[in-house]
Amino acid sequence: MVGLVQHFDSLEDALASLFGSSVKIARMERVAGGDINESYGLALNDGTYIFMKQNFRKQESFFAAEAEGLAAIASSGTIGTPRVLGYGTDKKKTGCPFLLLEFIREGERISGYWECLAQQLAAMHQADTAAYTGQGAYGFLHNNYIGDREQGNALHKSWVVFFRECRLAPQFKAASAYLSPAEMKKADKLLERLDELLVEPEQPSLLHGDLWSGNVITGLDGKAWLIDPAVYVGHAEADLAMTELFGGFPAAFYDAYKEAAKLQPGYAKRRDLYNLYHLLNHLNMFGRAYYPSVMRIVNYF
Repeated sequence: MVGLVQHFDSLEDALASLFGSSVKIARMERVAGGDINESYGLALNDGTYIFMKQNFRKQESFFAAEAEGLAAIASSGTIGTPRVLGYGTDKKKTGCPFLLLEFIREGERISGYWECLAQQLAAMHQADTAAYTGQGAYGFLHNNYIGDREQGNALHKSWVVFFRECRLAPQFKAASAYLSPAEMKKADKLLERLDELLVEPEQPSLLHGDLWSGNVITGLDGKAWLIDPAVYVGHAEADLAMTELFGGFPAAFYDAYKEAAKLQPGYAKRRDLYNLYHLLNHLNMFGRAYYPSVMRIVNYF
């Protein structure tokens, strides 16, 4: 799917190809964003305003993966996400990888904003996923990133096997610097028990993969738009669980989601296992502050 997104060898070439040879950057404005990338609004001399991400520390594959994820969400035709204009490395000037996106201007939220988001997310979770994995498989076309750490997406026919091998096991291995040998043995036992603790979904779902409130913005249409994905095909419960990890969404969202997409029995018991992946990732990115949350879940299960 990256092949469907335009690649460029310089920012100058990208602007010329997308908007015409006479188009230049009239003004570059720093935009508030996450901790990983530098973000800018680019005002072009033809009046166009676009969004650009740069990262001097990452390879081009970092933005190629984001472009692929955004394109996958867009192709579902279910929910708003910024249009990808192109990506590449600015070989002529900075030598820095970049990603160019549609600039999403914020509007006033519509009435029923959270209900609408729930319905659109449920529709995305019910969309066909064969183009991303092959019929009935879990994973994704390529590996991508969760935060600034690589996320493996090797294809598996079983969701439980995929979640064990591509999600929890690599994170536990990386977390061995924080966990004692006895705690690592507990982690191994947890991995062995996943067949008892998780369930196969009724259908595979396209997931945003990093769905917390910071990755949901309001567009000019007043509806929710998704940004900064870590896309893969998995169990819809994994997306829903993460919405509850860092503060959660309003009750209206969950009520509407459960009306639009019936949950399998026992979701509440499985929720912490899905979020263990993200807590381990935060432990591996940011350090011991996340250790108590990780071990609470490990000890419980």
